[in-house]
This record gives sequence, structure tokens and C-alpha cells, in this order.
Amino acid sequence: MNDNKAVIEKFYTSFQRLDAGSMNACYSDDIIFSDPVFGLLKGDDVKVMWEMLCTNAKDFSLSFSGIELLDEGYATCQWKATYTFSKTGRKVTNHIKAFMRLKNGKIIEHSDAFRLSTWLAQAFGWKGTLFGWTGFMKRAVQKNARKNLIRFIATHYPDPET
Repeated sequence: MNDNKAVIEKFYTSFQRLDAGSMNACYSDDIIFSDPVFGLLKGDDVKVMWEMLCTNAKDFSLSFSGIELLDEGYATCQWKATYTFSKTGRKVTNHIKAFMRLKNGKIIEHSDAFRLSTWLAQAFGWKGTLFGWTGFMKRAVQKNARKNLIRFIATHYPDPET
């Protein structure tokens, strides 16, 4: 089995177990990540994001398939996460296409693509269906996700100098 494929399989099997530590071991220290909810994150912020998502997951299940090695450094796969969105208590099934760049046995870039308006409709019901296509609602969700990440960092990794 190709080493890059093994890294991707380890990442997602760890995610299935909500094991953020093992997921993050697949990343380089200077990982770059992006998705429609969190936008662009780098380094430790990426790793803490996965820790936050794994810690807060409710009724979570994940499947992945179609790992495709495009060349020696690039790969894609599909994954599906089903969970209860904590803010509304609504069930969400998110279909995602991941794009990864790997080097020296580590993921150095990771981008997840999914239709944010579809996610918003599931997570927020009629409000998400009606307004999920608007830039206003998308920006509000992105701002809230960042705020939650900052709060998680402050709670779990307090500044020792304060």
C-alpha cells in the first residue's frame, strides 16, 4: 500500500474514533487547512479545530471512500459525516470531498469542499433553507465557528503568562 494512502486512511479511521491526537499526528507542524465553515487555518489552529470538533461531537459517524492518489504528492477522497449539530439539535449529513497534499509521510495541505448552503439548510432548518445561500448567513456561521475555536483555545490552552 502506498504510504500516502496509509496516512489518509489513518487520518480518517482516527476521525471515526474521534481521536484528534492520532488525526493530528498525520499532519505536518505547518499544516494549512481550509473549508467553507472555518476558512483558512494554519498550524496549531488546525489541530485544535479537530480536537474541538472531536470533543464536541454528538451522535457522530463517519465513512470515507475513493482515496485517489493523483501523483506522488496529491490525493483526494470522499467522506461523509453524520452528527447532531449542537447549536440547534438538528441531524446533519455532510458529504465532503477532501483534497490533500502530502510530503515526507505527512499531510501538509488539506482542503475540504462541500456546499455550505446544503449544510446550513440541515443545521438550521427553514432558516438555513431560506437564507443559507446568502453571504450574510454564510459569514455569520464562519464568524461563529472562529469565535468557538478561539473560546476552545482559551479554555483548553490558557496563556501561562496571564
